[in-house]
Amino acid sequence: MRAWVVREPGPLAESPLDLVELAVPRPGPGEILLRVLTCGVCRTDLHVATGDLPVRRPRVVPGHEIVGEVIGSGPGCVRFATGDRVGVPWLRSTCGSCDACRTGRENLCGRSRYTGWDADGGYAEFTTVPEAFAYALPDGLDDLSAAPLLCAGIIGYRALKRAVLPPGGRLGLYGFGGSAHLTAQLALAQGAEVHVLTRGEGARRLALELGATSAGGADEQPPVPLDAAILFAPAGEIVPAALAALAPGATLAVAGIHLSDIPRLDYQRHLFHEKTMTSVESNTRADGEEFLALAERLGLRPTTHEYRLDEAADALAYLDAGDVRGAGVLRVAHRSTN
Repeated sequence: MRAWVVREPGPLAESPLDLVELAVPRPGPGEILLRVLTCGVCRTDLHVATGDLPVRRPRVVPGHEIVGEVIGSGPGCVRFATGDRVGVPWLRSTCGSCDACRTGRENLCGRSRYTGWDADGGYAEFTTVPEAFAYALPDGLDDLSAAPLLCAGIIGYRALKRAVLPPGGRLGLYGFGGSAHLTAQLALAQGAEVHVLTRGEGARRLALELGATSAGGADEQPPVPLDAAILFAPAGEIVPAALAALAPGATLAVAGIHLSDIPRLDYQRHLFHEKTMTSVESNTRADGEEFLALAERLGLRPTTHEYRLDEAADALAYLDAGDVRGAGVLRVAHRSTN
């Protein structure tokens, strides 16, 4: 099969990914084998490729927003049948026995493993996933639209919960890529007032088209105090400005798995008045189930840019450029039943 591997993490200008031929993987116990239909291009893939995240599997196949068709299974599989369409997220497995797992916080499991980092992902024609961590996808979501929901959407949903936005409140979104533009739609559908702060002019235009009240530069202050904010950009230098923009008692949630260094904070300006700063780590399977049901009910649809599998490097370069309008998605195959 054709697949992209991270030859050696480094700057995209040094072409850290290679398109190679690999054997089709074999599903182990409890795993299903998928023919990849689409795979979203996520900023975490960029972190894996460039070395912002440490190597966990040499020459890993990136990609963790996977829509696939079941074509085989290992021993013990009972959830899915051949021909079913499923979604594969970032969270691949947890231990199931630690305190975090036993108390509904499996996203904090110390032995968790991740698709496209610990195990080969979806920048390939075939992949495997433990069936317990795959999602059944609503019929109303097409293959291109479903892919970004599986990480960008789910993480945005968890970040929105962590930000504790009050009903009808004013939400600030710092950065406006694949995850933020879905979070904006979700918040708007629930009656929030959304203010976007991002460096890209195209991204600002998209924010306004989707219904944001304002869209300014990443270094600007929003026109009103914010009741909650989410930082999607992996830029620690934005944190002081985002905290300063919060109303008393409000929360800033940092949604990325990687963040550059945060400058020195001024307690009176940035943290006083019971402001809170929190992080977001992965998601639970319950988050995913809740979000996918909500996305179908509310009719959430990502703005997507379609690429062929052999254009994965171009898709990552587009994401790295920063002025994105939506989410990149690799089209790998079409369903055999189409």
